[in-house]
Amino acid sequence: MTNRRDFIRNIAAGATAGGAALAAPAVARAQQTFEWRAQCMWGAAELTYKAFEDLCASITSLTGGRVKVLPFPSGAVVGAFETLDAVTAGLLQAQSSWAGYWTGKDAGLALLSELSFGYEHPWQAEAWYYQKGGIDILREGYAKYNAHVVGVAWWGIETIVSKKPITKLADLKNVKIRSPHGLTADILTKLGASIVVLPGTEVYSALDKGVVDAADWGTPSMNQRVGLHEVAKNPVRLFHSMPVQEFTVNAAEWKKLPDDLKAIVTVAVRRWCWDQIQRVAVDDVRVAKELKSKGVVETRLAADEQRQLRDLAQKTWEEWSKKSPLAKKAYDGQLAWLKDLGLVA
Repeated sequence: MTNRRDFIRNIAAGATAGGAALAAPAVARAQQTFEWRAQCMWGAAELTYKAFEDLCASITSLTGGRVKVLPFPSGAVVGAFETLDAVTAGLLQAQSSWAGYWTGKDAGLALLSELSFGYEHPWQAEAWYYQKGGIDILREGYAKYNAHVVGVAWWGIETIVSKKPITKLADLKNVKIRSPHGLTADILTKLGASIVVLPGTEVYSALDKGVVDAADWGTPSMNQRVGLHEVAKNPVRLFHSMPVQEFTVNAAEWKKLPDDLKAIVTVAVRRWCWDQIQRVAVDDVRVAKELKSKGVVETRLAADEQRQLRDLAQKTWEEWSKKSPLAKKAYDGQLAWLKDLGLVA
């Protein structure tokens, strides 16, 4: 009997020790912390950067400090056009930028960063990404650069500021306009505008000195914050841009996260999307009232002019869709959705 008891006792002791050994890695994983340096596309003074700072703080808080995200404004670690390469190499663990900057890597990123002159409201673009599979196509595009797109966001409906009134498409002819590379620049060029590519920090000076006559930069409040309405008092809404901002993490760093942390970060990024959209929209309303009191009123193209513009844009999207397999996927998916929305025939 004694030997039997000893035998059972030894088995129990071994099981306890083995169980502890098996549990140890799980405990270690639960206690493991991750620290990410994340650079944003926005300067520190922008409302959109404040929203990004809050996203980083939210991730840190919601994960109980297990994922610490350190935010950096544009240019703080690397140049604004260099962040994807920095994420690929692991110099940055995360970024929040605009896929159009990497159009030289794959033309499909231009169609994914904004379908110029297509959507009229952020929810329409967001629905394609989250309900129609768009985010999977963007993830496919970034995967080859060792980068995982956690989620996407928007900042609102942009206006073009101009030193002369633009009330019809013909008014764009010979206008020197600051615009980023990509679809918008291509379409504006076809309308007779002359494109000047400048970083955002140089837009005010370029308008003030006459280097450009107009600028494609941001929403009314974003334009106001950097003083563009002081030198270009004719804002016009062309529904030209519904740019997509992403939150992207180095793929190897993302794989290290346990599933619960991946879920928390994903939810935080999803919430950031509408937090940013609403913050900017509220500020746009404030600025619109302020500008109106100063006699600066936004103009819009007539419905028939807007249709002509979208027809031209649609032809340009199709041209770009032939540049890469990714571009074809981005074009086909969004065209079908725009037809469902009744925005294109």
